[in-house]
Amino acid sequence: MKPLDTITPVLVLNCKLGGLAIMRSLGSLGIPVYGVDADEKAPGLLSRYCRQRYVRQYDESRSMEYLESILNLGKGIGKKTILIPTSDELSLFAAVHAESLSEYFIFPKNTSDLVRNLASKEGMYHLARKHRVPSPFTEFPKNMEDVVVYAGSAKFPIMLKGIHGNRLEERTGKKMVLVRTRDELIANYKILEDPERPNLMLQEYIPGEDDQIYIFNGYFNGESECLCGFTGNKIRQSPIHVGCASLGVCRWIPEVAEITTKFMKVLGYKGILDIGYRWDERDGQYKVLDINPRIGQAFRLFVAENGMDVARSLYLDLTGQEQQGPIHPREGRRWVIEDYDVVSSYQYYLEGGLDFLTWLRSFRNLEEGAWFRWNDPVPFLDMLLRLGRKSIRKIGKFVKSP
Repeated sequence: MKPLDTITPVLVLNCKLGGLAIMRSLGSLGIPVYGVDADEKAPGLLSRYCRQRYVRQYDESRSMEYLESILNLGKGIGKKTILIPTSDELSLFAAVHAESLSEYFIFPKNTSDLVRNLASKEGMYHLARKHRVPSPFTEFPKNMEDVVVYAGSAKFPIMLKGIHGNRLEERTGKKMVLVRTRDELIANYKILEDPERPNLMLQEYIPGEDDQIYIFNGYFNGESECLCGFTGNKIRQSPIHVGCASLGVCRWIPEVAEITTKFMKVLGYKGILDIGYRWDERDGQYKVLDINPRIGQAFRLFVAENGMDVARSLYLDLTGQEQQGPIHPREGRRWVIEDYDVVSSYQYYLEGGLDFLTWLRSFRNLEEGAWFRWNDPVPFLDMLLRLGRKSIRKIGKFVKSP
């Protein structure tokens, strides 16, 4: 695809792997892309397609300082700029400060309440139940007493998850754990919960393999109509069984697309959406697991035959250009996060669920990696360097241990 207008710049907030993919997708079309991240070595900031790099730390408790710095960047760029946040926190930031940001930036306008509810698994769950969207049964304990009562009648295993996964991961290094017994649940709750800010939920475990987790990626315009939609499923996750897609395949699943587009239409959602489901063979339903009111890091798994993806669809719409042709997903296209998949493949092997030939065949139709690109090698090389240093440290600790 080749848009007629490529002069409108883009500012990406948070330039991890999703930001890197935006840089490459839009930058390769000649669109000027700028990046903001707290880490000067963030993958997106290392890309050759990043026109200008800005190091800024977002702190929710000091959001007005961050707002002022972003407004100054917008003023400095010198023309209206498309704003693309790539985290839940920054999507909410954009919604809360939409009026101020609109002076320099163009972006889909959602109410802060809607973004807050979609980004929170508790808010998302209640919205799904209200609108009859299938979802696993979930409880939201406020203290240990609630957990003990729940455990008395619970059917194990269950998922112990963060209502706000990023907040839990920052505190503990985990977003969720699978617990198989009452004692295991209580022990993990004690370790993971923050008594000052309760953030854990207890979710029904849906049995099945990791490849029964399905993804919808789409872009919804100002009327909440889906201009560009894709579906697919995970093949492997990292960490296994509870993590993000380390290898995925693009496949059209009409039921997943229909559930999502109807749900977002009734909510009035606008912009890019990343949403996950698990197939429950017990009752034959796709059940929603999480909703990300933003672009997902795996969005380049989903590309149309004409090269369209959700970032490009957003760019065309917000610059007043027509979407280029019908969306025909590249059926069978596979995408991988290289370093994550090395780890997850080894973990699946140790479990006995992956042999060498199956692993080799899993890369059939692999078209793109999250890190590697011939004409943009620095992010991949930096990842290898970091991985090498981490491995050396681990070997050093092993050698020194008695």
